[in-house]
Amino acid sequence: MKHGVTILTDQPWAQSRPLWQAAEEMGFDHAWTYDHLVWGGLPNSPWLAGIPTLTAAAGVTSRIQLGTAVCAPNFRHPFALLREVQAVQDISGGRFVLGVGTGGDLDSRVLGQAPMTVRERVDRFQEFTGQLLRLRDEDHVTEQGRWFSLNDARTLPSAAGLPVVVSANGPRSVRYAARVGDGWMTLGPAASTVDEWFTGLTGQTKILEEALDQAGRDIPGFRRFLMLDAPHNRAEVPFSLSSADFYDDVTGRAAELGFTDVITHWPRAGSPYQGDVKVLEEVAARLAG
Repeated sequence: MKHGVTILTDQPWAQSRPLWQAAEEMGFDHAWTYDHLVWGGLPNSPWLAGIPTLTAAAGVTSRIQLGTAVCAPNFRHPFALLREVQAVQDISGGRFVLGVGTGGDLDSRVLGQAPMTVRERVDRFQEFTGQLLRLRDEDHVTEQGRWFSLNDARTLPSAAGLPVVVSANGPRSVRYAARVGDGWMTLGPAASTVDEWFTGLTGQTKILEEALDQAGRDIPGFRRFLMLDAPHNRAEVPFSLSSADFYDDVTGRAAELGFTDVITHWPRAGSPYQGDVKVLEEVAARLAG
C-alpha cells in the first residue's frame, strides 16, 4: 500500500511550500492538489491554481510523486492541459501523475456555461479523456468532437508513459476507467457510516474487476487510489486523520479490497479536513516503522 496526502491551494506559497517539503520528508509516496477555479468546499476562500502549485512543488522536492485530484473539462481543453502537464512532468523528473475526472459543475457555472445533465457531463469527460490519451500517445492528432476539436496537433516532446488515473464513482465511469485508465481513483459512494461506505466500495471494486476482465486488461501496474475524505457525501464518516488508529483501520480495509494507494488530506485548522498535524506525523512514523 502506498500513502499520499492532498494539500489544498487556499494559502500563499510561502505557507504551503513547507507542507509539500514535509510530505516528502515524512515519507509519503505521493502528494496531490485539486484543480479548480473555485472549490465548492471553500467557495469564499482565497484560491490558487493547481498546476502552477504542483510545478512549484516539483522544484522543492526530489522523490515524492505529484498529482492532480483531479483535472476536469469544466475549464480545460485537452491539448492545453497536455502542454501544462508536459512541463510539470519535465520539471519534476517524471514524477507527475495526471488524475482526471468529470468534476463538479461550479467552475463551469462561474464561466457562464450552459447547464448540462449528468449524462452530458460524463459524455464530455469521456471525449476529453479520449483526446487527452491520443495526444499523450500520438503526434499530428486531428479529431472533431462534440465539445473539443484538434487540427493537426503537434505533441512533441512525447508524453508517452505519463500515467493517467481516471477518477470514477458511478458504474458507467468505473467501467470507463477500467477500459482506458492507467489507474482508477474513487471517493466511494455516499454513505452515513464507515461500514456502509465500505459496502459501497466493495460494489465498485467488483464492477472494476469485471470491466478489466471484459476489456482483457491484465495490467500488473494498474493502481487503485482511494480518496479517504469526502466531506460532501460522507458527512457522518470521520476525517481519516481523526486518529492514527482510525487511519490504520480504514487503510487496512482498503487494502483488503485491493486498493493499492490511499490519499488523505493535510489537516486544517478549520472545516473541511479539520484535524491535528500531530496525527499526520504519527501516521507517518507508523508507516516508516
